[in-house]
Amino acid sequence: MNGILASRTRVPKTALSWFTSFNLSRSAHSLPFATVEAEEISGSLPAEVHNIGIQPFVESLSNCPKHGLHNPFKSPERYLMYGDISAKAATMLSLPKVADFFTRLIQRVAPKSYQQAYGEVYVTQKFLENFSGDQVRFLARSFAVPGNHLGQQSNGYRWPYGPVAVVTPFNFPLEIPVLQLMGALYMGNKPILKVDSKVSLVMDQMMRLLHYCGLPVEDVDFINSDGKTMNKLLLKANPRMTLFTGSSRVAEKLVADLKGRVKLEDAGFDWKILGPDVHEEDYVAWVCDQDAYACSGQKCSAQSILFMHENWSKTSLLSKMKDLAERRKLEDLTVGPVLTLTTETMLDHANKLLQIPGSKLLFGGKPLENHSIPPIYGAIQPTAIYVPLEEMLKENNYELVTREIFGPFQVVTEYKKDQLPLVLDALERMNAHLTAAVVSNDPYFQQEVLGNTVNGTTYAGLRARTTGAPQNHWFGPAGDPLGAGIGTPEAIKLVWSCHREIIYDVGPMPKQWELPPST
Repeated sequence: MNGILASRTRVPKTALSWFTSFNLSRSAHSLPFATVEAEEISGSLPAEVHNIGIQPFVESLSNCPKHGLHNPFKSPERYLMYGDISAKAATMLSLPKVADFFTRLIQRVAPKSYQQAYGEVYVTQKFLENFSGDQVRFLARSFAVPGNHLGQQSNGYRWPYGPVAVVTPFNFPLEIPVLQLMGALYMGNKPILKVDSKVSLVMDQMMRLLHYCGLPVEDVDFINSDGKTMNKLLLKANPRMTLFTGSSRVAEKLVADLKGRVKLEDAGFDWKILGPDVHEEDYVAWVCDQDAYACSGQKCSAQSILFMHENWSKTSLLSKMKDLAERRKLEDLTVGPVLTLTTETMLDHANKLLQIPGSKLLFGGKPLENHSIPPIYGAIQPTAIYVPLEEMLKENNYELVTREIFGPFQVVTEYKKDQLPLVLDALERMNAHLTAAVVSNDPYFQQEVLGNTVNGTTYAGLRARTTGAPQNHWFGPAGDPLGAGIGTPEAIKLVWSCHREIIYDVGPMPKQWELPPST
């Protein structure tokens, strides 16, 4: 059955009018994937599929065998084909007019500055470049171990799951779905892809680019639906593995519904610790601002809490962070709409934190002004609230302080030189172990913190940060057997393949072999 691509339908332009208006370059219209005029793109989204429309997707996924579309023994030429597709797609995304097209398309649906949106395009292009040529087949590298006797040998292979699903969120409408989708395809799976409906136009256009670069249309099904419809489809199609990136609440439901056949990259209440050695104050303040407030804090890797050693409290770090936060503005989307929380919800959380004894507002804490953002979305100034460490650790405060706010919001606290064990206790009690930063060049301090924590992507050193998912290192949680990674060969093999052992035992038989007694 041919791959299924959701059809296009018109939606009112007012649905997108509250974003800053950008004119897509007409030079992009001649590109093979740019199938509609800029004005049509700005007011069109792929049509949503509802319950009655899922049967073709169920049948298409069910037609894929468990051993996949290719594996080390079946259609190995497809490994080379995907190396070629990646090379062509990487070349396309390296063209300035194509990169600009996708950057501005991301801005149409996600409240990001141009540079933040371009970062997605850049990482995606580099990822595809990394897996060009022979690199796809190298993912399926096997090994052999000598057996017990002549003619026996055990071989380990990376094996596809076959029919799989990819479910990705709104905040990275290009990078996350492309990297996970291509990883699934490299290993021989047939995926059905669902991205958040708010941003599905970006992958609609990217799928057209991939088809132009040689992706067989029958290899991928692309669906645009709400969560309930997708959940029903998953239960009915019963894919062998589902990759989910998104909220922990939905992740927990999927674990139960799909009986654990999932890989997850869910919530992150991400911490940063400033060690006792104070260096490069301006640089550290800038990284803190970027980690907490870029993309209006709508990153699963955003800095949620900052633990400052008392030595940093004696500097002008906080005032510099305040100055940097206050230069962000809606006009260039360096701060912008929050798509999953309302202004009221975020300010209510801030007020609850300010009821904790000793807490105080460091900066922000007010709604954005002079905008037309609908009240169903959030719009607040970049905000930081100080909460004393001892108060944070109290049973009745801890859950409130460590609630992830997917917006421009962070908690700041201070620890003294003998209070590092209290900080480590706070980290041990957290449930989401995605990213972290240990800002210190003191090797003994680094060892103490790194040896007593578990976050999957952890930066250490003076230039440490919490955000950043480039193509050159693993990005994902640790400490969870269901944890999923992205970007690297290790991530692709972990998420999109399983281990299969084949033991060859061809003889010869021992001379004068006799039938042994029963055992």
